[in-house]
Amino acid sequence: MAPEAAFLQKPFRFQLSQNSLNSCDGGPEILASPNTMFRRFLAVVLCLCCLGDCARANQAASASPKPALPENVSAILDDIYSWRLDQAITEARQLQQQSPDQPLGYLLEVEALWWKTWCLSAEFKYGMSMPRHREKLPADQHYLELTSNAYLLAETSLQHKETASMHIYAGLAEALASRLYSLRGENRAAARAGVRAREHFLRALALDPNAADAAFGLGLYDYYVDTLSGIARVLRFFMGIPGGSKAEGIRLMQTAIREGQLTPVLARFYLAVNLENYDLRYEQALNTITPLVERYPQNPIFHLTQGDLYAKLGRKSLAAAAYHAAAATKDPDEDRQKKIAVLVRQSLDALGPPTN
Repeated sequence: MAPEAAFLQKPFRFQLSQNSLNSCDGGPEILASPNTMFRRFLAVVLCLCCLGDCARANQAASASPKPALPENVSAILDDIYSWRLDQAITEARQLQQQSPDQPLGYLLEVEALWWKTWCLSAEFKYGMSMPRHREKLPADQHYLELTSNAYLLAETSLQHKETASMHIYAGLAEALASRLYSLRGENRAAARAGVRAREHFLRALALDPNAADAAFGLGLYDYYVDTLSGIARVLRFFMGIPGGSKAEGIRLMQTAIREGQLTPVLARFYLAVNLENYDLRYEQALNTITPLVERYPQNPIFHLTQGDLYAKLGRKSLAAAAYHAAAATKDPDEDRQKKIAVLVRQSLDALGPPTN
């Protein structure tokens, strides 16, 4: 089945006109125009808006043990964030062979591929290295095939027995596809995949109100909806969802950092980026990203983020050291190594000469 076929096999009734997409005004915005920010975050919000009910249900439900992850999942995640991306992909494929009827190996390979995409798509702009938009590439086909495989495996399992974990995997598969569509500016495809992810997450949470790592999703939703008021108005009109609170979003992401199984690193990274970009709370963002730099010193993205924050705080020598640390990381892929070198050079150029 073609990758998009798996995501489009259900009827889709949520429609946004192009005028609607282009008429939204964002809230405080630094990275790009409101239209661009709408494209970047629409899929994320659609995928995660269901999680508000989850965290609130968690508060009322009795605590239950966290489900144990397969033994090698933590090692694969560690390899991803340690920038051993090719090794992580190899391990994820081994997991696919060991458990061919399980979606998780495919989802982990997609996560590793996403960080490759992040690196190659990033640009230094507005004092930050971030991926903002790029065109379709032939390699995207494999990425979407993996999300389709994960989705179909989860759906097959759900036909035999409905479980929260398989609904989560199906939702993650669609959310991961939505993330790529969003990067490519394919707003309708991103929205469709996002809405279907929401449906699976809702069902998963109905089956298990204590689903792990829910705080991360709710935190992103609360934060972005409060920050991007245009998105909040559109979503409320079309889907009847509530608004959010940045303060609550920050609190929930901090909860995911402390207690999550799959999302602590992502929660810490996105919390740091959000504090930098929207709240201009550079010192807090620096304190948030620094543990990732210390734990994963071979990840150039974490070094670049730390350097950007030092630069905004006027600590030029420390910023330069962070940028040089990013340049010193090793990547066996020549294109990614060159891209990091470009981002470092642009960051250092923007930093200017050291102050006396």
